[in-house]
Amino acid sequence: MLQQDSNDDTEDVALFDAEEETTNRPKKSKIRHPVASFFHLFFRVSAIIVYLLCELFSSSFIACMVTIILLLSCDFWAVKNVTGRLMVGLRWWNHIDEDGKSHWVFESRKASSQESKTVSEAESRIFWLGLIACPVLWVVFAFSALFSFRVKWLIVVEIQQCRGPVFAVNISFRASPLCTPFSPLACNSCIVH
Repeated sequence: MLQQDSNDDTEDVALFDAEEETTNRPKKSKIRHPVASFFHLFFRVSAIIVYLLCELFSSSFIACMVTIILLLSCDFWAVKNVTGRLMVGLRWWNHIDEDGKSHWVFESRKASSQESKTVSEAESRIFWLGLIACPVLWVVFAFSALFSFRVKWLIVVEIQQCRGPVFAVNISFRASPLCTPFSPLACNSCIVH
């Protein structure tokens, strides 16, 4: 083995300049929370797959309906408690005041220079596309069930339709800059921070 002489006058220098290294290197994925992104789509897509393939694997309509409702409930919980916060900086909860009135409290992350570090554009696209595209698919399923006279499956689709689009519109409205506490569009039962 060769040993380096301790009296060597040479200096260790990086082979490439740091700026060149970052600009020439292919960009890594901009998804900062891959597990949250996966589960944001997993529950929604799983509910759609179960809806489409359930009759092939099970003859029990009740088991299929319960599975779909559980997947959609998991999706609601994941969006409300995890993916909404991590992917786009939204959170909300229900607060009951001293008079017993229910108030929905919506918060969004303040826009700052730190936002670019915490909210990824790719994650934001995944969040909003998943939140909007899946209810659109359920609308297609509703028309399909209606025109094929599959009333029991229409009930399952309508359960999702009561939850999905209202959920998506409410979140997107609360995330918009139009929604302020003094906005005439803001509902009286909401507190917006």
